[in-house]
Amino acid sequence: LRPGRFDRVIEIPMPTSAAREAILKIHTRGMSLDADVDLKHIADLAEGSSGAELKALSTEAGMYAIREERTIVYESDFEGAAVKILHKERNRVSEPEGLIQQYI
Repeated sequence: LRPGRFDRVIEIPMPTSAAREAILKIHTRGMSLDADVDLKHIADLAEGSSGAELKALSTEAGMYAIREERTIVYESDFEGAAVKILHKERNRVSEPEGLIQQYI
């Protein structure tokens, strides 16, 4: 970091299971969730996820329902979205790291 830009580095840890559940509740507030949707279970599936990843997960679950022409989001929509969104996020490698891995 250049001097004068930031005087302090503040580390913000990833959300706990309870925090992930609360974040999911916020991002699903406007969705019609089926009675079988267990946000605690989904929060546990998303262990290690950031708030931004949880928002993307919620949005993608809603898109799954829209693609099926449904107004209600099922737990299976969240599970499919978790595979798509979280798997992609976990496998993202920075460019220098990717170049190093090519030569190992």
